[in-house]
Amino acid sequence: MSKGISRREFLNRCYGLGVAVGLVSLLPSIESLSAGEDAKIDLAVVNGDPQPAVNKAVELLGGISSFVRPGDRVLVKPNMSFANPPNWGSTTDPRVVRAVSLLCLAAGAKKVVIMDHTLRAAEACLKESGIKDAVSDLDKVAVVTANTERFFTDAEVPDGDALKTVAVVKQLGKSECFINLPCAKSHAATGVSFGMKNLMGLVWDRQYFHERTDLNKAIAELAALIKPDLTILDATRALLNGGPGGPGKVKELSTIVAGTDQVAVDSYGTSLAPWYGQTFTGKQVRHIIEAYNLGLGEIDLEKLRVKRVSV
Repeated sequence: MSKGISRREFLNRCYGLGVAVGLVSLLPSIESLSAGEDAKIDLAVVNGDPQPAVNKAVELLGGISSFVRPGDRVLVKPNMSFANPPNWGSTTDPRVVRAVSLLCLAAGAKKVVIMDHTLRAAEACLKESGIKDAVSDLDKVAVVTANTERFFTDAEVPDGDALKTVAVVKQLGKSECFINLPCAKSHAATGVSFGMKNLMGLVWDRQYFHERTDLNKAIAELAALIKPDLTILDATRALLNGGPGGPGKVKELSTIVAGTDQVAVDSYGTSLAPWYGQTFTGKQVRHIIEAYNLGLGEIDLEKLRVKRVSV
């Protein structure tokens, strides 16, 4: 398996399966860096209120213009799969979604599409999560629930083992930039759910992942296929047990973790809190290990350049 394919390569994989041409327009123990402010970092970890924390994290990674160019169509993938209020910790905080949307617009984005294939009834999820209301006043921002098959197209998984083909949202092929925006929570099937697990919300047949193949390996292969340009982990709070939908024990963390290495983000996320009453690392989470073994990123926190600040 390759280390992750480019958006152009992704489109080519889709083409091979007959996609229409019209779609183409398709830890905490780590110290802050001792190097200067301009030193390149792997992860930005910011403590503070959601909007300034998001802004600072993106700034530390080079600014939003490093990811979004004028005229770009941006796909933003929060977790909005459950009809629960934000304080349950089962969905991405609406303030984080709004902050990311504002950054994209400030960079000159032509369109920002906030999308998820929700597990629960779409309208209830949008209302209870607060995400739709959070961006309702923003022009050029659309909130879409991809809950029917017409939103999806088949893509070939290069050298796939658990996955050979997978139906993913067409919006990936229509977007120049893809920002993954997961929340931090426990998960009954995978232990934890951060960035890579969140990608399953861009898949049509999730039942296949859970029942007909190796779930953890499939998550890693999906992450290789649709590698985000940027992952911003909303650890405003963490759902420590009872995930993915809750209710469960919630811990306020007031933290944003951001980076371009999705394995590193997820590995760091694992270190943020005790899950199910236990402290462990990314090296103990199977889908993170599988992704590391595919060469998708760095799992060892000691090898990462992490900048930690408060705002």
